[in-house]
Amino acid sequence: MNFRIADTFTDSLARLTGEEQKAVKTTAFDLQMNPANPGMSFHKLDRAKDPRFWSVRVGSDIRLIVHKSASSLLLCYVDHHDKAYAWAERRKLEVHPATGAAQFVEVRERVEEIRVQKVVEVDAPVRADPPKRVIKPMLFAQTPEQLLLGFGVPVEWLEDVRKANEDTLFDLVDHLPAEASEALLELATGGTPKPAPVVVQPNADPFEHPDALRRFRVVSNVEELERAFEYPWEKWAIFLHPDQRQFVERDFNGAARVSGSAGTGKTIVALHRAAHLARANPDARVLLTTFSEGLATALRTKLRHLISAEPRLGERIDVAALDAVGLRLYEASFGKAKVASTRDVKSLLAKHA
Repeated sequence: MNFRIADTFTDSLARLTGEEQKAVKTTAFDLQMNPANPGMSFHKLDRAKDPRFWSVRVGSDIRLIVHKSASSLLLCYVDHHDKAYAWAERRKLEVHPATGAAQFVEVRERVEEIRVQKVVEVDAPVRADPPKRVIKPMLFAQTPEQLLLGFGVPVEWLEDVRKANEDTLFDLVDHLPAEASEALLELATGGTPKPAPVVVQPNADPFEHPDALRRFRVVSNVEELERAFEYPWEKWAIFLHPDQRQFVERDFNGAARVSGSAGTGKTIVALHRAAHLARANPDARVLLTTFSEGLATALRTKLRHLISAEPRLGERIDVAALDAVGLRLYEASFGKAKVASTRDVKSLLAKHA
């Protein structure tokens, strides 16, 4: 049986108190070791739209939401009783019909107002005409349905997406899977998002789709599960986005440059790339550099988190600031370096000004 964790689970776990987290981790370890453990208190969620959602009792008020099938057990969410149940009752785990990716789909709630007409005779006062309401254009009214589906938009949310305008878009995307939200925001701002790769094939594993890999992960042993628990900041190091993975594992003929704005994951790619090169080349040493000693220290810490299950790998990965590497190379070739002080530099500049 495949044992998986979802990024929604790690997010919700981080919001609990320290003692609550310890209890959840113990329960999760027990589930991984023996999902059919008769001592585990599984409870069927009668009001959930997805019949495979179950709750597992962690403590007097903490409930772990799992999605259980014959071949898989997925840790989905954890919270206090009422909040955990409410989360499960508003979601389904589905395979997108166009992309083939496994995704959580939030259940839409329709509230229809029933108007009751009452006949009341009154003298209507004379009023000025109300200001005309400005109706903003719908952003995706002309976007082909197949293209929206190709972005990962769930079928039951197509109507809402069609009606979205610039006032409602940001609220809407909070209810959609990440790949759909990102594509719609890019489309609304004039970009051309790339549809998700389609892997709808007979017997294809929906959890292996690139979009599914960003939110679900198979945890094959206790060490991997422990790492996911101990370093929640590293969710993006653990749930590596498929667009990042291609740069991590690609064979380049020479130098390569990966660029992107702040927050796009360049640091995570560099860390994973260093670990990948060390694994692929067991006799080589890997150098990872950055611009300052402070950043180098931070990278060393994150690298230890990433390869905690492979400590010997770290012996062949050197993380250092660029100036420190330069100094090291100079001294290896020419001996002890005499580094100019700030005062020396200012004096020289003044002389040649």
